[in-house]
Amino acid sequence: MGGEIGTELPPAALDGLHGRVGRVLAVGPVVGSDGLARASATGGGLRVGVACSRFNGALTWRLLEGALEALDECGVDRSDVTVAWVPGAFELPLVARALVESGADAVVCLGAVVRGETGHYELVAGECAGGIQRVQLDTGVPVAFGVLTTEDIGQALARSAPGEANKGREAAAVAVEMARLLREV
Repeated sequence: MGGEIGTELPPAALDGLHGRVGRVLAVGPVVGSDGLARASATGGGLRVGVACSRFNGALTWRLLEGALEALDECGVDRSDVTVAWVPGAFELPLVARALVESGADAVVCLGAVVRGETGHYELVAGECAGGIQRVQLDTGVPVAFGVLTTEDIGQALARSAPGEANKGREAAAVAVEMARLLREV
């Protein structure tokens, strides 16, 4: 979802694959009349875990609001959503794994790492991303990366603002899409 003008996969491209390959698996987002991608209502019956970082919590809260809106739009029942709060982004992979082990069909990790004057940015952001990737590869359950990694607070505020461009919203839609796609494979 999102992307630069001219880099989006044209909707008709997938249609062109039929007849050229045996199967085309895609459960992607619905594109609205305004051209923006929106989550499709395919989340019914999915259990979704949302791991949230308290560090930079005001930013994470905005991401969570976007994620919950997208899960609603996808048809995920609110009683099937578990939100777990951790101290910081570094701890997200561990709780993501625990959510998977407790039965989540997909997990959304939300947080914000803003570059500062020390080297913590590279360590925290890199280890967080690597840990989240490792959880999904080790478990086979999608774990969406909704962790902002920005140069400054202004960028983080822009990426967590309410609306279609909210990265928490995007991550939740990706988690649902991937859970459904994996069921098709």
